[in-house]
This record gives sequence, C-alpha cells and structure tokens, in this order.
Amino acid sequence: MTKETRPVAARRRELLRQLLPAGAPRLWCPLLTHYRDDGSLDLERTARQLDAIRPHVGGLLLAGSTGDGWELDEAQRQRLVAEMLPLARERGFAVLLGVLKPTAQGMRQAMAATVAALCAQAGTDDPTEAFARCGVAALTLCAPHGQALSQDELGSALDELLASGVPVSLYQLPQVTGNRIAAATYAALVARHANLLMLKDTSGEDTLAQAADDADGVLLLRGAEGGYARHPKAGGGRYDGALLSTANGLGAALGGVLDALCAGRREQAQALSARIEAVVEPVFAAAAALPVGNAFTNANKALDHVMAHGEAAGMAQPPRLHAGTRLPREFVATAAAALARQGLAPARGYLQNRTGSSA
Repeated sequence: MTKETRPVAARRRELLRQLLPAGAPRLWCPLLTHYRDDGSLDLERTARQLDAIRPHVGGLLLAGSTGDGWELDEAQRQRLVAEMLPLARERGFAVLLGVLKPTAQGMRQAMAATVAALCAQAGTDDPTEAFARCGVAALTLCAPHGQALSQDELGSALDELLASGVPVSLYQLPQVTGNRIAAATYAALVARHANLLMLKDTSGEDTLAQAADDADGVLLLRGAEGGYARHPKAGGGRYDGALLSTANGLGAALGGVLDALCAGRREQAQALSARIEAVVEPVFAAAAALPVGNAFTNANKALDHVMAHGEAAGMAQPPRLHAGTRLPREFVATAAAALARQGLAPARGYLQNRTGSSA
C-alpha cells in the first residue's frame, strides 16, 4: 500500500468502527424472503427464522440474490427493507441492504431512494450517521450487467456509484452479471474510495481475495459454497468472514465449522465442512434443474423448510416463491433426505409448537 492510499485505509477503518461497533460478524446470511399465500411478506415467519439463526449468524443481507433481490421491483424492495429492517435491528443483527439492479442508473436511483428513506427515519441529512442509527452497515451492489463491458467501463460505472460517499459492500457475482471485476479494477476502486468497506465474492475463483492487501482494511466475505473450513483466515485462508446462502438453514453447522477453526480443531472443522458440502451439492444440483425461480433461493427455501418443520416437512405446504408458485414436494424431499444422511435434519423444527404440529 502506498503512502497516498494510507489515509483512505484509515478512513475506511474509522467507518467500519462506526457502522459495525460490535465488530464484523464472521457469518452473514443473505436472508430468504418469505411470502403469505397472497404474495405479501410473511413477517411472522421471518421473525421465527431470525430467532432460529441468531445464535450462529451475526449479519444479514436483506434483498440479496437469495432473498429475491433481482426479482423485486423497486417498490417491493423498499417495502421489504422498511418492514424487515426493524426485525433485524431488534435482534442485534448487523445489516447490509441489497441494491441489485442490472444498470448503473438503476443502482444509482435505488441507492438515492434508500439513503433518503434511512435519513428520514434517522432524522439526519448525514448518510453515514443515518446508516449507523438505523443499524445498516452498507448497501450491497454489483457491477452492471453485460458480458461485453470492458474493465474501463466497469470501473467507471462503479467509480461513479462509489463517488456518492455512501457505505458500500461490493458484490462479485458473475453468475448473474455476466462479467468479472478484475483485480486491477478492484484495487483502483479500493485505493480511491474509503466508503468501499466490504467485498463479497461468489465467483468461487477467489481472485480478488488473493490479490487483496490486508492493509487496505476491506472486509473480505466469501459467498461461494464449499471449502467452509479452508477459506476463513482461521483456517489459513484469505477471508475475514462468509456471507453464505446456506446460512439460512445450515447456520448452526457453519457456525460449528468456524467455532472449531477458532479453537484450533481443524480436523473437526474439515469433517463438518465435508458433511455440509454433502448436503449442498445434491440439493443445489436439483435446484438448478427446476424450471422457475433462482437456484440459490430454491435450494435454501427447501433446506430452511426442513429446518422449520423437522420430520413434518413433507406434510407441510411447500414454500411459496416470488413468482407465486411453490417448490415441488419431491424437491423438498430431496433436501430432507440429504440433511438426514448427514445427521443434520432436526426431529422438531423451529416452527413447531409444543404439541409437535407445525405452526
């Protein structure tokens, strides 16, 4: 890191201390969005899930890919944030808010609307102060969509968005955007913008993390599934934490991996990681074959459904998707079987009442 970039890194650390006063969570969850039969948000269901994962998960991404962030129109996204943010704050979660739009213009407009809403709620014109008062650490955005976009075009678009000064978590998601932010492009953005606080990489390639300079102070979060014991810094990897879709249903197991690593029990962590992977691989493969919905969302709604209903999962109505359809029962059965094989399926789910029926 050059002398010129040191003040940027110092300001970044100051912002992180202000926005994450309890420190950065090691495990974040891109929360599922639950719906009632009429398509409205099911906040009671969401609250029950939050209570179930809170012992193991410290941070949330609302309106992320797994939470239907790409499918929600802007009015739906704003309503989701307004209604779900209080549930997260009451439980002490650190929060990221997804601003997932295919164009730079769409992201800019959504960022402005979100900042205005938070400032109004917090009673201040200072965005950073508003974020801190509302319990929001940053807005999460991706590169604009397009395979043909050059690195100059990607860098220019992101540079303009970051120039707003709003705290940002940058999301590398080539599976959706069709492109990749190169290490040099990322490094230039980090050097210029202290408000670039975090990087989430779901590519599975780890190029940006491998090229990152720890002295820059950016929090590195891995979003790709697999290698749960290998990629955290406690396991000899490059990441400060993980932001994993599977934290919706497998938060306890993922937390167990991190606990074991922090205690120096690497073999135990690796063994538990292998069991999680043995669940994730067949469920995600089956989800990819479904004709509707996002594969990340579908896979994790099925896993969460089993954790919510336990042995009664097959009898409970399958989860509703944003499009209005429901997951096939046979797909839910695939998730239940994968969890059972690895000893990760509960007998009683977190939605079950004292009589053993599902709420």
